Amino acid sequence: MTTDITTTTQSITAFSNAASFESAQRMALALVSSNIVPEQYRGKDNIGNAIVALEMAQRIGASPLAVMQNLNIIHGRPSWSSTFIIAALNSCGRFAPVRFEVTGEGDDRSCIAWTTDKTGERLEGPPASIAMAKAEGWFAKNGSKWKTMPELMLRYRAAAFFGRLYAPDVLNGMHATEEVEDIGDRPRNVTARTESAILDDAPAPVIEPPAPKPAKTAKAKPAVVDIEPEPVAVQVATDDGDIFG
Repeated sequence: MTTDITTTTQSITAFSNAASFESAQRMALALVSSNIVPEQYRGKDNIGNAIVALEMAQRIGASPLAVMQNLNIIHGRPSWSSTFIIAALNSCGRFAPVRFEVTGEGDDRSCIAWTTDKTGERLEGPPASIAMAKAEGWFAKNGSKWKTMPELMLRYRAAAFFGRLYAPDVLNGMHATEEVEDIGDRPRNVTARTESAILDDAPAPVIEPPAPKPAKTAKAKPAVVDIEPEPVAVQVATDDGDIFG
């Protein structure tokens, strides 16, 4: 009976229907009034954050408080703490506890996370190595923990690789906090390019100079010719009737 109740509870999330959403709001109101939850969930202004945490907790079958304490926002991106990832993999019921296999020395030092499933088959995640950390620029970053605690970082990164490969639904497709910190705020999608980037890489268009306009031909002004008037003969009649002209 207990198993049936648990399954039903996990299948109904905060956004399943209006009744579930109202119930989530009431639960979120109780959580934001607690001073035990992290600061980003405290107060009525952060009810939305609390509802999101409840939704994620219901989806992966974890405690809402555990989600709140281990869900971090780095550079605007949600991420899980690496310890939470390992705990979620160990408690999901699909695998035996995750183990780590470390080999090599120096830059060749590498680690894989592995375990066995219910059939006994060995499952191995992709390797994480010091050489990878240096090639990706993680090692050289200011304050990088790869310099001070490389053994721990190798295991954390290997666990994140394993989780995204074999249990992406448990991690909800999110990265580890340490991964997001290593990546920083630079974009990671190398296939989707912005319009401005495409325009920057495009060859400069060839701009042809405008065709010269035909020169305007000045209209000839009519010549002004001074014509002297011809003298006109004037006839004058005298009293005697004689005409002189």
